[in-house]
Amino acid sequence: MTEKKKNLSEFKPFEFSSASKKKIGIVVSEWNDRITDSLLKGAEECLLEHGVHQENILVKHVPGSFELPMGAQWMLKEAFVDAVICIGCVIQGETRHFDFISQAVADGIMNVGLKFSKPVIFSVLTCNTMEQAEDRAGGKHGNKGVEGAVTALKMLELSHDLG
Repeated sequence: MTEKKKNLSEFKPFEFSSASKKKIGIVVSEWNDRITDSLLKGAEECLLEHGVHQENILVKHVPGSFELPMGAQWMLKEAFVDAVICIGCVIQGETRHFDFISQAVADGIMNVGLKFSKPVIFSVLTCNTMEQAEDRAGGKHGNKGVEGAVTALKMLELSHDLG
């Protein structure tokens, strides 16, 4: 039986050989900005720690999580980034709106990555409560923004190794 991790931001140290040459886009939802700002901070700090230059990190905001896939697509098309990290937070409410938004965002982000054959990373929290979101945005379960940055770098390294 595998052990369930409590801190999602724990990862094995890794070397990324060409991080300094990569341009990383981050598209951030303005909705639930207390959470998404924390996720963004974690992602940016992680990228910098792994050698990505500040001037090669392009951050753009969109109104909500539903707009993340379009923002990522425009960024890949117009800004010519190597990878995009999509940061958002959807919290369950009283209606099924949560289900529709969460599924659309997940499908959209995946489809953009496949369309451009570049990493488009899903760093979108889909939580039942604000407390759960806080726990995953720098709280007791780590920071999903850090996890998104690590995933982007590891996917770029895989692409480099295979190319």
